[in-house]
Amino acid sequence: MKRCGRKNRVNADEWREIVELRQAGGSISGIATRLKISRNTVRRALEFEAPPHDHRPRSGSSADALRPRIAAALDADPDVTVAQLHRELEWSGSRNTLASAVRRVKEERSPRTTGTRPSSIRSSTASDIPLFSTSFVGRDEELHGIRVLLGESRLVTVAGPGGIGKTRLAAEASAAYRRAFPDGVRFVELASLRSESLLPQTILDALGFDERDTPERSATESILESIRNKHLLLVLDNCEHLVSACAELISILLRSTEHVKILATSREVLSIPDEHVHVLEPLSMTDHRDPDRPGAAIELFENRASAALSGFSITDSSRDAVRRVCTQLDGMPLAIELACARLTALSVEDLAERLDDRLALLTTGNRGGPSRHRSLHATVEWSYDLCTTREQALWARLSVFSEGFDLAMAESICAGVPVDAASILDTITGLIGKSVLQRTTSEGRVRFKMLETIRHFGAGKLSDDEKTALRLAHLRWCAELVHAARRSWTGAEQERASTRLRENRANLRSALQTALNDHSHETLHLASGLVATWFLWSSAFSVREHRMWVTEFLALGDLTEHVAPRLYATLGLLQTMQGDRSEAVRTLEIAAQRARELGDDAALAFTLQTQGLNTYLGGDFEAGARHLSDALALYERLPGITDLMWTAHIEMGMLCSSNGQNDRAAEHFAFVHTHASAAGEKWMLSYAVYGLGLVALVRGRHDEAITQAIDALALKRAFDDTVGTTLVTDLLAWAEAAAGSGERAAVLLGAASSMWDSFGMQLYGSQHWVQRREVYESRARTALGDTLYSASHRRGSTMSMAELIAYALDEKLTDAPVSSSDPIAGLSPREIDIAQYVEDGLTNKEIADRLVLSVRTVEGHVAHVLRKLEITRRYQVAAALAVTRARRE
Repeated sequence: MKRCGRKNRVNADEWREIVELRQAGGSISGIATRLKISRNTVRRALEFEAPPHDHRPRSGSSADALRPRIAAALDADPDVTVAQLHRELEWSGSRNTLASAVRRVKEERSPRTTGTRPSSIRSSTASDIPLFSTSFVGRDEELHGIRVLLGESRLVTVAGPGGIGKTRLAAEASAAYRRAFPDGVRFVELASLRSESLLPQTILDALGFDERDTPERSATESILESIRNKHLLLVLDNCEHLVSACAELISILLRSTEHVKILATSREVLSIPDEHVHVLEPLSMTDHRDPDRPGAAIELFENRASAALSGFSITDSSRDAVRRVCTQLDGMPLAIELACARLTALSVEDLAERLDDRLALLTTGNRGGPSRHRSLHATVEWSYDLCTTREQALWARLSVFSEGFDLAMAESICAGVPVDAASILDTITGLIGKSVLQRTTSEGRVRFKMLETIRHFGAGKLSDDEKTALRLAHLRWCAELVHAARRSWTGAEQERASTRLRENRANLRSALQTALNDHSHETLHLASGLVATWFLWSSAFSVREHRMWVTEFLALGDLTEHVAPRLYATLGLLQTMQGDRSEAVRTLEIAAQRARELGDDAALAFTLQTQGLNTYLGGDFEAGARHLSDALALYERLPGITDLMWTAHIEMGMLCSSNGQNDRAAEHFAFVHTHASAAGEKWMLSYAVYGLGLVALVRGRHDEAITQAIDALALKRAFDDTVGTTLVTDLLAWAEAAAGSGERAAVLLGAASSMWDSFGMQLYGSQHWVQRREVYESRARTALGDTLYSASHRRGSTMSMAELIAYALDEKLTDAPVSSSDPIAGLSPREIDIAQYVEDGLTNKEIADRLVLSVRTVEGHVAHVLRKLEITRRYQVAAALAVTRARRE
């Protein structure tokens, strides 16, 4: 075998990448396109068994000559940004190269006190950026173009017709460039959102932002307060149906922040001054650099066809037919993918012939639409025509669901002539085979979803009467889902009920909006009863959103009388949890009056209970105890209200603990603990365990309090209960501080403070609870010193709920111990270098270029750094290094 020489014009890293891609099954053409090199270069590289010698420089930077000018600029303005220096110094090279030079100058000038990065937004779940099972084909140049635009502009809109690949490109860009944003990338899907008023709230929920505000502030103000000093990329996907609201909100965000960048996808441009539009064109038939090479459309066809039909490849005899299919589909990615799914039954030649006739017919019938929409519509219509009568009917009916559904939902809502319940499973299977439905799995459960283009197409096949009937059936199903959750809320099925609510959040929103738009007696009755369910904030919605829905329905004048007291009582509870105490007083007075007028003792007990909680948190222990006692007395006489009775015991226990009545407090918590354990219930059990930990803390049994708090957090993991998790986190922080674990206490206090801000005021806005926390904060701060305490507190504020619980439960990798006194003590010199580059926001490839390493080697080093620092996200490296600097000072 030969050794790869200089004439092959590839470096060692490129050679390795070529070999890896080839071993993964990549074609020479595909590798060449992906790496933007010629096919001959790929062929020559594959002839050799070893990589070329790498003659790239191993140190220094082309920006080093600017260092005296950089130093002078820092003297004039220590806060000058790299972007400003890029302009002022007229630097023509990479901004990352300049950033590294700036960092080195700062380190030389103040080697022990380099600035830390702003605290990061709490990480959202790993599923923020959509994951695709198919490879990314044909958009490498567009991907690079997005990178260039994001470097020059703060708002980039990827525009184009439905099905052209806007979402896929945005997702790939998000994943590829997320390392360039110290505070991360947040991807928000808007396709299923139908209410403009919910846009800010949806961003808050989906992105997991810290909402540093009071309940009086709007969701928009909360977003601004949370991201004002962040360096992040916000991706808003599918803005077209909310274009005015998106344009208005984006304008506010850009005016009110300096470092936030926004990537939007939309069929319609936003038309605001800051917008840079990247129009996504159809995939090309030929490579513009080499007319003899097939274009991205052909490459996509081959890729997707080989997935649909094992062993498929384009041959000399089929090449013309493939080109004809792609040309007639205008290079639309969705259209090509749908067409390739037909190859299980048709040859490429048959496909081209049948598509010819179908497109001609449908274009004639849709002359009023844009040309690219005509092509996409023709493809979807053609796919629709290939379906059986049952499949067509079910396709249209399934469009009633938002974001997804399972088999039981389809059977319950969509059954009817010609698709009875017994045939829905087979019909869904057929629709999956025709690429109309996508199958997803989570925790062993199967759900289905449609692409938005396909869903809208299906909805267009329904008559107005059919749409009305389906939406009503959908609302009835959602109402029963919530009622079933209420019935099982104090039993062993509670966790499953909570999961069902959470995974159908979009369907619940759609159903409630249906009722608000319809205003019929039945829809309002169903929807108001649904939203009056008091614990939806723990599973289906955030506290903020639940309050919004309740307020919307209370504003309607034609609600059924019996539901009004429960709605007012639920609103009073939400206001109380947010610390909006004066509003809660007024709301609960109305609830009590309505309940007494109707003789509704259940609603009255709920109202008295919430009045007790609100009064107690406000500092009036005597009135609080009186209201809670009255509520408990009513619950004893009323069957079937176990869930609220248990919460009243928890609240009475908290009051007694604050009032020095520890034995009484323990009795109330133990009552719930005993009954919840016997019933197999977990959610209220977690509050009972928390309460027993609170009693242990007050009695000075700190280790017992820590154990109970950790057990409570472990139970919380199964639910989406931000309120309860935050309360328990505070307890654990207090117990750790009392036990002398100052650093853990500071981290946990930072996490708790951040989460309180996400839904309301700190510790329910209760002054005596805040004062109790201050005692333990003072202990931790005294033990650590101000600098280390602040750094640890910031570290906690960046944690997501999942990361917080993992930290609290001490779920660490045992094969990589870290010194408790110095997070980076266990890192090698090379890993310390890597960590500092990660702190600066460099990507693995950029780090590899700096250190003359392969990208894969850098990826390994980064993984080791994260493991040794006991963190899971790159952005947390900065906080870990800040802790070390604080200790060494």
